[in-house]
Amino acid sequence: MARTWRVTLGALVAVVAVAVGLVWAGQGRLVYHPDTRAVPAVADVLPGAREVHLTTSDGLRLGAWYLPPADGCDAAVLVTPGNGGHRAGRAGLARALHAQGFGVLLLDYRGYGGNEGTPSQAGLARDARAAREHLVGEAGIRQDRLVYLGESLGAAVATALAVEHPPAALVLRSPFTSLADAGRAAVHVPVGWLLRDRYDVRALVARVDAPVAVVHGTADTIVPPSQSREVADAVRGTGAQVVERKVAGAGHNDADLAHGAVLVDAVAEVARAAGAGCDGSPDGR
Repeated sequence: MARTWRVTLGALVAVVAVAVGLVWAGQGRLVYHPDTRAVPAVADVLPGAREVHLTTSDGLRLGAWYLPPADGCDAAVLVTPGNGGHRAGRAGLARALHAQGFGVLLLDYRGYGGNEGTPSQAGLARDARAAREHLVGEAGIRQDRLVYLGESLGAAVATALAVEHPPAALVLRSPFTSLADAGRAAVHVPVGWLLRDRYDVRALVARVDAPVAVVHGTADTIVPPSQSREVADAVRGTGAQVVERKVAGAGHNDADLAHGAVLVDAVAEVARAAGAGCDGSPDGR
């Protein structure tokens, strides 16, 4: 009986070990969902924008789209996207921001939109740095006229970049508190101990030296609205300025949230508060 019990326990341990190993090895496919298809010509999707190429610190060449600011504005928004799709799916957001005067850079991470490489937390951080360097370098946007806009997973990428290189303002759309918290909300079991990539937004956002806006949908079933509110509360806890807006009834990927008036108005409001507005006010220059 004792031998049978030991064999059964050993088999169970082996099964668990194999399962954990598979999750550990394959977690990149669980976190990142790139659209690897070729991106359409920018002129067909976002007239006025141009294709640009970014070089990362580890030598990757990434495709991106840049839409220069409208006449009379010298501010731009760096968009760090979520974990799915590619930049063509954010053209509506770029058009809406440009209607406010802002220039817009739509970044595609490594492994997305035909770009080489494999996504990871460290890799996406390099990609965001390369996008910022393009804006303040070749595009000629001053750092104090630069707004970071991160959506979902990209909110974590934008927050980390903001700690390293403070922008005029930071906008977080549907941010989670951490990847572990988001994973637990999705599968209802603790998964943090299995994750290589951490993306701890709640901890990082408290170190951001810039006005912050947080925008979320009240019907989001992917990132619980409570987590986005916790991110806003983490900013408030530092005494820093925060603009919090919600889109009633909106889910995670709904157009009203992804590029609707609430999000765009929040970008304009927090940029104006930072002196980087484009609306013709004294701060809009």
